[in-house]
Amino acid sequence: MKKTASALAASLALSTLLVACGGGGDDTPSVPTVAASVSDDTQFFNRVATFAVCAQIGSSCETREATAAEIVAASTDGMTLIYTNSPKDEVGFVDITDPSAPQALGALAMGGEPTSITVQGNHALIAVNTSASFTAPSGKLVVVDIATRTVVHEIALGGQPDSIAISKDGKYVAVVIENERDEDAGDGRPAQLPGGKLVIVDAVGAPATWKTRDVALGNLAMRFPTDPEPEYVSINDRNVAVVTLQENNHIVLVDLATGQLTRDFSAGTVSLTQIDLTDAPRPNQVSLTESLSDRLREPDGVTWVSTTQFVTANEGDLDGGSRGFTLFNTDGSVAYDAGNTMEHLIARIGHTNDKRSDAKGNEPENVASGRFDRTDYLFVASERSSVLAVYDLSQANAPALKQVLPSAQAPEGVLTIPSRNLVITASEETNPVSGGPAVFAALNIYQYQKAPAQYPTIASVNRTDGTPIPWSALSGLAAAPTGSLVYAVDDAFFRGNRIFEIDTSVKPARLQREIRITDPNGLIAGLAASLPDTPSGSTFDDADLAALVNNADKSVNIDPEGIAIASSGGFWIASEGAVGKSANLIFKVSATGVIEDIIQLPADVNAKQTSNGYEGIAEADGKLVVAFQRTWTGDTHPRIGVYDLATQTWSFLFYPLDLPTSPNGGWVGLSEIMALGNNRFAVIERDNQAGPDATVKKIYRIDLTGKADGSVLTKTLVRDLLPDLRATKGHVLEKIEGLARLANGDVYIVNDNDGVDLGSGETQLIKLGKIFN
Repeated sequence: MKKTASALAASLALSTLLVACGGGGDDTPSVPTVAASVSDDTQFFNRVATFAVCAQIGSSCETREATAAEIVAASTDGMTLIYTNSPKDEVGFVDITDPSAPQALGALAMGGEPTSITVQGNHALIAVNTSASFTAPSGKLVVVDIATRTVVHEIALGGQPDSIAISKDGKYVAVVIENERDEDAGDGRPAQLPGGKLVIVDAVGAPATWKTRDVALGNLAMRFPTDPEPEYVSINDRNVAVVTLQENNHIVLVDLATGQLTRDFSAGTVSLTQIDLTDAPRPNQVSLTESLSDRLREPDGVTWVSTTQFVTANEGDLDGGSRGFTLFNTDGSVAYDAGNTMEHLIARIGHTNDKRSDAKGNEPENVASGRFDRTDYLFVASERSSVLAVYDLSQANAPALKQVLPSAQAPEGVLTIPSRNLVITASEETNPVSGGPAVFAALNIYQYQKAPAQYPTIASVNRTDGTPIPWSALSGLAAAPTGSLVYAVDDAFFRGNRIFEIDTSVKPARLQREIRITDPNGLIAGLAASLPDTPSGSTFDDADLAALVNNADKSVNIDPEGIAIASSGGFWIASEGAVGKSANLIFKVSATGVIEDIIQLPADVNAKQTSNGYEGIAEADGKLVVAFQRTWTGDTHPRIGVYDLATQTWSFLFYPLDLPTSPNGGWVGLSEIMALGNNRFAVIERDNQAGPDATVKKIYRIDLTGKADGSVLTKTLVRDLLPDLRATKGHVLEKIEGLARLANGDVYIVNDNDGVDLGSGETQLIKLGKIFN
């Protein structure tokens, strides 16, 4: 059978992402060494909207109040979402009649912290924590009429609730009473009493008639018998609840009709190889070379995928976290374990959160399942890498990776609405900082479509050891003189900086080569030695040297913020300086990454730096042109530096920036420059804002013809990038830092994801087409 063009593209995307299945510890059976195949390569999930929770307060999110979206449920018709917002002690309502245009419907106070939510008929059932202290836990089940958004009944639960689930027939509601421990008490470890339990609500009839039954979960053969610490619950079609006891690394099954524990067992351990376990002080480095033996799974979220099997998200807490998920049989045996495959998947698409490498890695937080058009899918949310991995469950005991979806930061809740071909994640992270880029809690809405997968936009190939090339923090872009290749660099977030070769002729674009920047000839040391002693920070000195080269392999720790193809072969790299720490430098490197020359700014100019420096470089007509991001001391505009390669002299022009217009204030600066020919250049001008705060993301054209040293340039708007960024259906990304034009005229932009540090890690390589005449 012939495939359509979209199906072929989808298959290519899938083949790029598929990775070998991994194995686990001594309780994990052997697994295939080749990934299982998906059953439908014509339909994929794509993000169609992102609803910022702050939109409930103001349509433009001008408020700086903390918000969250932790757990989400839907009305029975799938038209209304209800989510928990714990910082404001409320639940929010969102109309998704048109899932691509969600509308705020308001919020309802809960009289405590809502922890979880489910739906029965016309009612939302919300678990609410009302505890006065860790040692005096309390909570309630609040029943809300969804249509009127009013409370109709409350039921005391006798402890602090966490997760809640309802049986398919609506007869039973299971509420996990965690009675969480005080992590600041003593060593913060269990046992801390009172211990938790499971509450069964017999939910037949009017809510006022509902009764509760307690199920004790203590005194089992587990790590802390008196303190079960139940975490999450899911109910299958036979009304059997599976409950994870995370800190105990234990799982229990409960028959809801009788309230009897039918089985309990350890969640077991996993041994992992080829993962990164080191959080090096910044600059960071992702090294998939380390191993971990007998790691406790310590599962968090759990979902049934049939009446006889369930999947756990092995987030970890006290001493565990296996960085993946596990498919269990109801007798406690393991049918499949993801091993290291989620860590490799996330490294392949640039989402590795290296600051979590020494802890629990990507931290799979939650799981959900659903049948879409006759195919069963599993969805795994990674809290620390902010993605939703999708697996096809068509082949028994062999989940096949279908795709991976971007999410707003820290997805916690996952909801499937198969009747409407929708999947929702609730992202809880919020950081309503004033002036700088804020982080917005959000609901992420995905739709099952007959269309290729739109994410990731870049995926790397494997190294010779079978692990993917890890990458992130792309900060600059340059196109090869011919063909479809572009080159990017990573910035100072990482040590041992690299140049990446990316093939844009395929989707996702294929990151197929890494070139380490090295200084085997000691040019940086020679430059420092040739300079007179000067006060630290006034020019390049020994402190700068220590910051730039301290790696045994002669790789360098610079701050590449721009890259250009050198006409003589190799590359030009613009490295941004920082006041008192490093100088703004231009490095000429060979095609293999060896530093061949270093160009400095005049000392009197470098001494002016008070804020961001180099942010892009271009070569044209025997000159290097560099963009300075912001205004320096004594200047009224940021500089465009022009270095004549023949005479080795500098001249400077000045660029007039747009004024900040964001409701959150902040600043506007330059972040890239690209040669257009005939002494014309394109620049990216942007604010330091993201999401609904972002207002300036633009490409301007400048002409240097006839401009004398010290002239103020004029600029012409080429493209407002906000529509392009909004077209991804996610939050507008802050750092658009790469701009390149292929030989055929197609223009690409790319953002810097800041190494997934305090951000979602989303990277968008966007083709703008032929936008220059």
